[in-house]
Amino acid sequence: MQNLNLIFGILIIASPILFSMIAYPDSVAWSWNEGRGGYLFALVFVVAELIGLKIVISKKRLLAVVPIALMTIAYLVSLENGLRDYIIASAEQFNVQLIYSWTWMWDFVVMAIFVVVALTIFFGKRWIRIAPAGPIFLTGTAIILSLDAFFPYDTLGPLQYIVPYFVQANVWVITVLDLGTAVARDNVMFLRGDHGSMALQVFWPSAGVHSIIIFSLVIGAFMLKMNIPRGRKSMYFVLGIIGTITVNLIRIFSLSWYALKVTTDPVAWEEYHKIAGEIMFLPWLFGFILVVILIESRRLKKQEEQHGTRNNS
Repeated sequence: MQNLNLIFGILIIASPILFSMIAYPDSVAWSWNEGRGGYLFALVFVVAELIGLKIVISKKRLLAVVPIALMTIAYLVSLENGLRDYIIASAEQFNVQLIYSWTWMWDFVVMAIFVVVALTIFFGKRWIRIAPAGPIFLTGTAIILSLDAFFPYDTLGPLQYIVPYFVQANVWVITVLDLGTAVARDNVMFLRGDHGSMALQVFWPSAGVHSIIIFSLVIGAFMLKMNIPRGRKSMYFVLGIIGTITVNLIRIFSLSWYALKVTTDPVAWEEYHKIAGEIMFLPWLFGFILVVILIESRRLKKQEEQHGTRNNS
């Protein structure tokens, strides 16, 4: 019954996300600021953290979350029946610069609130140590969308500051590998390859700065849960950030390679850009965490063996 209740709990949390994907499949875009693809990432994090837990969730707590899940679903339905128009109309009042980021932001705000409330009802304050990754991802995405809505393109100086360095690094790799001609000027890349020329102006969202921030926070959440010394947590967290930046550079390189070797057609390139974004970070994240778990498990086992040897002697 314990495991069954946990499964029911996961399904209740998943229900609004699954509903949005089934009822409104067109809203599930993998580009971070064009749809609800991030919902699936958050759901994966929630499932990964909850599955296998040996914590009893009472029937009363399960039933308490059902109305909240229905309210969240009602929000998604109401968007298609006038609420989205109201949100769009309110953008001018708040001096919003990018309407789409503004509208998607509210989707992630609502879903983040729902998941946090659901986990709080299930586990109390312990949810922060039990399953923080999903809420952190949803909240982080909402914050980044709000920044993009109010400070689009290169208007947010601190986040835009590092973009030219990413561009320069990418141009250097292309030149070393002799894949074509690549020139960088500030945040603009000029590429010439097998199919012609293409100029790419890179702003902090398209440079993947948002992904570095969000996935670094998620890595931090997983590290927080692990029962290992604080120093090792910090070490893994720093390594995780470095790895995330590296994955992002690979992502930028792949986009350049696509323009150099496949096509310079803007429509086709944009389609590739949409699927080559956050989708790269999820395998990296779980791979990194798996490696950390394996390393720490072996370390703990070795310590136990050494402790047992001392006791026997």
